[in-house]
Amino acid sequence: MPEKRFPSETLALVAFGGNLPSLAGSPQVTLLSALRDIVNSPQIRVIAVSRLWQSPAWPAGSGPDYTNGAFAAKTSLGAEETLAFLHGIEAERGRVRDGRRWGARGIDLDLIAWGDRVLPDVASHDAWRGLPPEDQARQAPDRLILPHPRMQDRGFVLAPLAEIAPGWVHPRLGQSVAQMLAALPAAALDGMKPLTA
Repeated sequence: MPEKRFPSETLALVAFGGNLPSLAGSPQVTLLSALRDIVNSPQIRVIAVSRLWQSPAWPAGSGPDYTNGAFAAKTSLGAEETLAFLHGIEAERGRVRDGRRWGARGIDLDLIAWGDRVLPDVASHDAWRGLPPEDQARQAPDRLILPHPRMQDRGFVLAPLAEIAPGWVHPRLGQSVAQMLAALPAAALDGMKPLTA
């Protein structure tokens, strides 16, 4: 079978996770079935997939442990189209986006970065990235913010991402994924462990 190629491709970095059963089954079964459908989609070309990881629910005590991972893909879709594609994969497994922040869920596919683009603009991105912790649980942007404004703070995003895109550089922080992971406090990785070799 010939490899999928697109005339103009952008690198998309996606974090995925779940900690509740979905229409597809357990979190691990759900995520693997979603990855299978993404790999087989004509809209996106997956180039690397991390191991699956187990990580405590975040914030602490908000539910069962998560199964997490990340993948890198090339696509000719725009950022909003890529996000809509990912949300469609979630919806096929019963995900209903109800506006709750950081709740337990069967599947979550988060577009973390789209090339080296800063969306919607530098000022908006910097404002969301600098949002005080007490406001992060209460406020959600009404548009796509890329890179994900919390990626540099989350071990469950950076550890899998470092397996597949360690050299990707955050366009506002000037640090690679590997550097952001190394800069995390040890507590950010507490309770995390790979589920697969």
